[in-house]
This record gives sequence, structure tokens and C-alpha cells, in this order.
Amino acid sequence: MAQNNIKKTIVLCAVLASFAISGCANKQQNLPLYDTVNVVENTVIDENSVPIFPKKAALTTDTAQRFALDLPKRCTVDWNNQSVVSVVPEEKIEIVRLNTGDDLPDLKVSDYEFKKMYVKDALEKLLEDTDISVVEDQATFEKISGTISTSSLSDAVELMAKLGRVYYSYDAEFGEIHLTANGKWMIKMPKDETIIMAMLDAMRGADVRNLLVNWQDKTVVFEGNYQTEREVSKIISDVASKKYVLAWDMDVYRVYPKTDNPIIWMNMLPAFGENNIRMSIPGVVGRALVVSPEINTKTLQEFIASQANMVLVSQGTFAIPNGWQSRFDIGQCGKEDRLETDLIVGATGTYGNYGGYKKIDAKIVLSTSNGELTSFKIPSNVGDNYVIVGIPTHAFVTTPETLISPFAELVVFVSPRLISIVDAGKPSKSLSGNELRDFLNQ
Repeated sequence: MAQNNIKKTIVLCAVLASFAISGCANKQQNLPLYDTVNVVENTVIDENSVPIFPKKAALTTDTAQRFALDLPKRCTVDWNNQSVVSVVPEEKIEIVRLNTGDDLPDLKVSDYEFKKMYVKDALEKLLEDTDISVVEDQATFEKISGTISTSSLSDAVELMAKLGRVYYSYDAEFGEIHLTANGKWMIKMPKDETIIMAMLDAMRGADVRNLLVNWQDKTVVFEGNYQTEREVSKIISDVASKKYVLAWDMDVYRVYPKTDNPIIWMNMLPAFGENNIRMSIPGVVGRALVVSPEINTKTLQEFIASQANMVLVSQGTFAIPNGWQSRFDIGQCGKEDRLETDLIVGATGTYGNYGGYKKIDAKIVLSTSNGELTSFKIPSNVGDNYVIVGIPTHAFVTTPETLISPFAELVVFVSPRLISIVDAGKPSKSLSGNELRDFLNQ
């Protein structure tokens, strides 16, 4: 009897177990299917997740930092309408100090002497019998000495400020003279944009920063101290005394030979004729060829196409007052991923008498952040072009290995231009034909 009950219990358990297993199987079959789940730093990431980025500092983005209104003027060359010589009328370049405040009262100063005094103390002594107070907005450290026999108050204050290398402004409402070590100026520039860019480059070369350029009314605003004002005034005076401005238009190419051999540049002689190759100038690296106007961007590309493929890396223009120096940054007018982005083309040049000939006497320097790569001293006639060849692309490779052919090279085509500054009142024009010949023969 007991054994029968045990058998019934076992059978019942087996049946219940089978139902349970069947139920589990059914539940497993009804489970939804999931894609692979990625876990990154304890965070589940799937296709519906919202990406989470780390917080960045409040800095100007690179693309906004590179925004500049003068880049389209610097990075574009119209080779079809290039003028070798152009004439522009002379225009006055004026510098005006801003934020000078109100006019000082019409008072007279006589028999005033000051010795080794700070500007603030000297002014307070001068003005002690008036209602005008002196406020020093920025600390000044120069001590001044001098004597004023007879002068207006405004001239006396101006003299003392210059001696102390400070700037003043007058607030008539509160009767206060404010002193500061820094000033703000506006330069009224000429209308010719090439001359404006030459001026801007000259000022940047003198380390004058934060230039605010208004291309509509042709003005430049800058701030600085007494030394800054002197540097800019010297630049304006020097540029105003020049009768020529030199400009260089250029294309920069990377050239890939079609075979496992370097480009045979000597083939330029039969291709263009010996009369069109004026000079051959070797450098530490590469070679500069001075060529006739017959060799331009179009004919040069046609010649290279027979032996190699070429890519335009950068294009642009820069200008300098006669006798000055300037530079062209390849990366400023090229794609950032180019190997040659670090390259700088610098130039110093003068136009004038060269051993009895009228020539552009130039020095072209190729350099990177690691220093000078090569340089060439190039005397040339107006209208001649330069072709710099033989600069290995591997000079710009920073990795131990590269896919770039060892025979790939940099080719720089440079076309100088001359801007003649003539007496005011004469119209601007480009010279060609007989006018150009007459100009060159003067």
C-alpha cells in the first residue's frame, strides 16, 4: 500500500516537472531578441543612445580662429588678368589718436619748471591753482624734467605726456585729466588693397597685434604703448617715402613623377628654348630658374604633365614696400592636411639700379618651423618669372616611412609685380605695350 502511494507521488512530480520545463521552454521561445550591447566605462551604448562628450574649455574653434577678411585677397590669383606693372597715385597715410576726450580749458602756462618728477605729480603741481584733477588710470614710471617758458595749457600737457611716454584725455564734465600708458589709433590707409596688405604685413612684422581692419572705409585701428606708436609711425613714414611696392603672386605644386625616375628639368631647354630660360641659381636645396613671361602657370603645367602628375598645394599673393621683407604662409592658403602646410616663403626685394640695369633684386627664402630650408638671391627683369624646382617632398615628411615616392618634389612658381606710386591726381592704370616699354626704359 505504501509502495503504491510512493509510485503515485513520483509520477505526479514527473508530470509537474514536465509542465514546468515545457513552460520554461515556451517562455524562452517568447523572449525578445537584442542586438549586441556595448558597455563603455559602465555606460550601455546602443544605436538609440545619445552620445556624451567630455566638457571642453571655452576656446575659439579652429575654423573661427582662421576666419579673416583678407584671405580671399591673399589666397586668390587671377592669372588671366595679372598686371606686371601698375601705377597708383600717391595718397596720404594719416595716423590719428582716438579717445582723446574734450579740449582742455584755454589757459596759459608760463615759467613752469619740473625736475625728475612723475608725470602725475608734475601735472598736479602745474594745476594746483585750478579745479582740474589728475587721475592715473594706468601706472606710469617715467620721471620727467623740463622748463616751460610760455605755452597754452594743452601744449604744456601734451609736452609733459610725451616726455613721460604716456597718453592723456580730458573729461570736461568732471574736470579730470586721465593718464594711461596705452593709446588707441586709427590709420587712414590708401585705396589700393595691395598697398594696404603691404602695410598690414609690415605692422605685423613689427609685432603690432590685434589690428582691426575695415576694408570698406580703408582704415586700421590698433592699440599699444609709446613704443608701438613709434614703430607704426616709422612704418608709415617709410612707406610714404617709397615710390614702389613689390608684390609676388605664386602657385605651389606637389609633383609626382609618372615613372620611378625624377623629373628631367633639363628638358625645359628644348621645350621652351634657351632664350626663355634666363638664369639658373642653385640653393642649398633645390634650384631657382629665372624664366621669361613665355613660361607661365599654363605652359609650366603643360610641360610637367608630360612627365608627372601635379597637385596645387597653395596659391596666393603678398606685397612689400620697396626694400622691405615679407612672407607668405603656405598653410594659410592651403588645405590643412597637406604635408607642406608648415612651409613659409619669405622675400626681401628692391627695385632700382642694378649695375646699370633696372632690376628687381630679390632674396627668396623657403623655411619651416625647423628653420631655413633653402634660399636664392635672384636679380630679374620686370616681367620675368621664377620657377623653384628640386625641393623633395620628403623634406616635409615627419614619419619614418611614407607612401610618397622619393622622387616627388615641391615646385614653386613665382611671378613678381611692380606697383609704381606716382604724384597725386594721376589715374590708376595697368601698363602694357608701349607704355610698359617706355616705363622700363626710363
